[in-house]
Amino acid sequence: MKRAFAATLVATTVLVSPVLAQDAKYEAASEINVMQGFKAGGGSDALAQLVQPYLARELGVNFVNQYIPGATGAIAWTRLAKQAPADGSTISITNTPMLQTNYIMNPSITYTIDEITPIANVVTDPGIAVVAADSPFQSFEDFVNAAKEKPSTVTVGNSGVGGDDYFTSLQFERQAGVQLQKVPFQGDGPSWTAAMGGKIDASFTNVGVTYPQIKEGNLRALAVFAEERLPELPDVPTAKELGYDLVAGSSRGYSGPGGLPDEARQQLIEGFQRVMENPDFQAAAKAQALNLDFVFGEDYRAMLKEQEGEFKELWSELQSEGQAQAQ
Repeated sequence: MKRAFAATLVATTVLVSPVLAQDAKYEAASEINVMQGFKAGGGSDALAQLVQPYLARELGVNFVNQYIPGATGAIAWTRLAKQAPADGSTISITNTPMLQTNYIMNPSITYTIDEITPIANVVTDPGIAVVAADSPFQSFEDFVNAAKEKPSTVTVGNSGVGGDDYFTSLQFERQAGVQLQKVPFQGDGPSWTAAMGGKIDASFTNVGVTYPQIKEGNLRALAVFAEERLPELPDVPTAKELGYDLVAGSSRGYSGPGGLPDEARQQLIEGFQRVMENPDFQAAAKAQALNLDFVFGEDYRAMLKEQEGEFKELWSELQSEGQAQAQ
């Protein structure tokens, strides 16, 4: 994560053409750039592909996705906080916990959530452990046993240092008394793809980004990191019922730069609210097993601040445990 903030724009895609100008409901810009801090195919991209076609019709704008992977999203979010124009033409998908854990874990990352304008949280996506369809691990117990028998050899992918699945792997190691070989990727997409291709043993990732591959039989789900079994995956046990207190996931929403005009922010919020009420959108989210969790405006800011405190506490605990073990 300690790297210079330099990134090349990897891809730009116009998703939806604007509706007729007289129908437009967004006055700040006719085109909105959406920065994503991860490669295509991960959780951010799944959210964009779900939400933005509907939001484009509500607001009468083009959305242009900018994929800016690196430093677990910190390159994109530093650009959002420090460089993006605060005129309503640029927003970003903001993912927790990485949005906060980046600067909590790494003092060289200088942005904070106080420098952005939260607009709307859209989904909270539970964590999940997946393996390739032909993996020898038929169950989570098989995975655990292998990790116990061969310490530091079972490879487990995550979306990057500081992500929800990275912390899940740390908590799992602590609870199970094992040591994994943790493999960070630039987003969820490369992580589950590596697992599906047999390049790593397993991936700790999120339900919404892997559900299509699980449904098609390309990935096998071993356990979900949720309080209860999911209706979309009724045969997949929770880690809790297997004896591990692992409940985790990633919340994903949209934020603008600090100083985003109040009128632009309100028009975006109202657009999201209309999308939320759209039955077609709700059905599309359900088909992808994306758990809708809308939180708007200042309530979203309060949610991010509360999470920030929780992540600071968790990171402090993990550091203290690591120092104690080293003595």
